[in-house]
Order: sequence, then C-alpha cells, then structure tokens
Amino acid sequence: MDSVYESTRLDSPSWVFFVKTSFACALGGMLFGLLMMGQVPIWIRAYLALGTLFLTGATFTLAKTLRDQFEASKLINKLAQARTEKLLKDYGVET
Repeated sequence: MDSVYESTRLDSPSWVFFVKTSFACALGGMLFGLLMMGQVPIWIRAYLALGTLFLTGATFTLAKTLRDQFEASKLINKLAQARTEKLLKDYGVET
C-alpha cells in the first residue's frame, strides 16, 4: 500500500510562477484601472478598491478551504481503505 507521503503532489516551479504572475497582473490591472478612472468621485474608487481587496481575500479563503477538504477526504479514504484491508487480511480473505 502506498504511503500518504508518496501520493503528495508538488506543483512545478513554472506553474507556481505562472499562478503568482497571473494574480499579480490581475490585481495590478484592477488597481491601475481604479487609479485611471478620471472624473469618478473618490468614494466610488474607494468602494471598488475595498471590494477588490475583499474579493481577493475571499478567493484565497475559498481556495484554501476547498484544498483542505480535498486533502482531508483523501486521508480519510486511505485510512478507511487500510482498515478494511486489515480486516480482510485478519479474516483470511484475499483481495
């Protein structure tokens, strides 16, 4: 049976760079757009900036929560499978 550590997948450095660069470009583009809005009252700019920051934080929280749930379900499934295999082995049933 595979160990829990063997199934851990690491992202390549290129993918990590792409993700970080994409995030920086998206956030930078939004903030640049806010600065270049022209004749828009300051309260509208502030509202859009706060909305952008809140949405960014919520996105990180959602991604982290979904990843944690996925990882937890993998570990639970592995533990349940190992327990089942042990019971089958104890009773002499071959898999």
